Amino acid sequence: MSLANRMALASPLVKAVCVEANEFPYLSNQFRVRGVPHTVINRKASFVGALPEPDFVEAVLEGAGVATPHPEPPPQGGRELEEETNYSNL
Repeated sequence: MSLANRMALASPLVKAVCVEANEFPYLSNQFRVRGVPHTVINRKASFVGALPEPDFVEAVLEGAGVATPHPEPPPQGGRELEEETNYSNL
């Protein structure tokens, strides 16, 4: 839940609340918690599991209904060889 808390610290538009599922069974039932971490966004969307930071941010924005542009993949590095060199004859 550290990432959600960091997002809340970084933006006044984000609020993060951490709840211990075993200590609040009513909330666990209400949000149908079956695994942890279980992230709920605006009581409308949710996802289960730990995600890498970029995926977590994208999932939260998607759950909040914020459109996120998908950047074009970077060009492939290096140069392509025009011919394959055969060093076995040297």
